[in-house]
Amino acid sequence: MQPLRGTKDILPNEIRYWQKIYQVVNKVLTHNNYKEIRTPILENTELFLQSIGDVTDIVNKEMYSFSDRGGRNITLRPEGTASIARAVISNKLYLNSKINRLWYLGPMFRYERPQKGRQRQFHQLGIECMGSPMPRADVEVIKIAINILKQLKLEEWHLEINSIGNLEERIKYTNHLKLYLYKYESDLDEDSQRRLKDNPLRILDSKNTKTQAILNDSPKLKEYLTTESLKHFEEVCNNLNKLSIKYYINDKLVRGLDYYNYTAFEIKTRGINEQNTICGGGRYDELIKQLGGPYTPSVGWAMGLERLIIIMKEKLEIIESKKVIYIANSKIDNSDIIWQLINTIDKYQIHFELDISNNSLNKQIKKANQIGSKVCFIIGNNEILHEYITIKWLETGTQQQVPICKIDNYIKYIKFSLKT
Repeated sequence: MQPLRGTKDILPNEIRYWQKIYQVVNKVLTHNNYKEIRTPILENTELFLQSIGDVTDIVNKEMYSFSDRGGRNITLRPEGTASIARAVISNKLYLNSKINRLWYLGPMFRYERPQKGRQRQFHQLGIECMGSPMPRADVEVIKIAINILKQLKLEEWHLEINSIGNLEERIKYTNHLKLYLYKYESDLDEDSQRRLKDNPLRILDSKNTKTQAILNDSPKLKEYLTTESLKHFEEVCNNLNKLSIKYYINDKLVRGLDYYNYTAFEIKTRGINEQNTICGGGRYDELIKQLGGPYTPSVGWAMGLERLIIIMKEKLEIIESKKVIYIANSKIDNSDIIWQLINTIDKYQIHFELDISNNSLNKQIKKANQIGSKVCFIIGNNEILHEYITIKWLETGTQQQVPICKIDNYIKYIKFSLKT
C-alpha cells in the first residue's frame, strides 16, 4: 500500500523540523499576544464559495468537495482564513473583544499537480489580526512574519507589496484591463485566455514571458485608486520605512482570493534556480460581514510549511536530543525494580530509553554507545538478588555498583552533572 498521490508521510527524522517551527512560532506569537485557534478540516462548501470566489482556480479546479451521507455539501478546507472568519462569527468572538489576534497551523487540501514543496495535502501557518482598519495592523503582521523567518535563521528573502484598492476600484480597473487585453487575446497564454473572461486580475500573475510583455503597457491598478486607498498604502510604506524593513512595490502583485482589499504582500525566498513565495497575505475588510458577521476590518497572512522546511533543512541544524540514560536488562525474574527505576528517572525529567529488544547485555550496551547515551544502567538477576544496579559511564568506561536504596540520590547527581 502506498500513500495517495500528493500526500506524504512525515517521518520521525523530519518531524523535528515541524516541532522547531511550532516552538518558534508559539514563542513569537505569544509574545505578540496572538492566540492559537484550531478549526475543523471539514467545512460547508458554501463557506469557500462565498469567501474565496466562485471564479478562482481554487474553487473551480482545486477543492476537494463531496456530499456526505446526510446530503450536505462538504469541502476539505483549501485555506485557513475563511475557516477562521467562520469561527469568529459562529462563536461570536467579536463580543468578547473588538480586536482578535489569532493564529493557526494545520493541513489544507487542494487538487494540484504535486511538485517539490507543494502537495495535495499541505500545511499552512497563518495569523489573522481582526478588528482594526489601521495601517499599523498591516505592518504588525508583516513584521511578525519577518521575525519568524529570522528566528528560523532564514535570511535570503525579500518583501513585495502592493495596494489592490477596494472592490469598486478593482471592478473599474478590471473593466479597463479587459478592454486592453482583448486586443491581444490570441497572443496570451492558454491560462490567461481562460482567465480573461472571469478572473482577469490573475493574468497579472502570469509567468508566461509573452503575456508579461503584453502587460507592460497595460493599465496600472494604482491609476484607479482613490485618496483613501493611496493614503492607507502610503502609511503602510512609511511604517515599514521606520522599522527599516526593506520592500519592493510590485504593481502586478494581486492575491488569488476575492476577499482581499488595500494591502497585498508576499515574502519570497530565492533559491539557486528558482524563486518561491513562502508567505502571502493582505487586508480583507469585508469578509466577515460578507459571511454574516459584523463589519470587521482584518489583515493576515499564511506560510506554506513544506516550502519552509525545505529551506530550513539547508540553513538550520537541529540536533536531536540524546538519551542520557540507557537501561540494559537481561532475562531477569519478575521484579518491579525496573519500574521503580523508571519512576525515579521520570521524577528528575531525564531523557532515557528502556531496552526491550531481548538482546544480550553486550549488544544492549553497544546500542547505548551507538545512540550516544551518557550512562548505562545494567540490571540482571545478580543485581536483583543483591539489590543494586550496575552503572557504566560510557565515555570513560567507569563502572560501579549502586545500592537500590541510594539510586534516587545517584540519579539526582546525574541530573546535576548535566547542568554543569
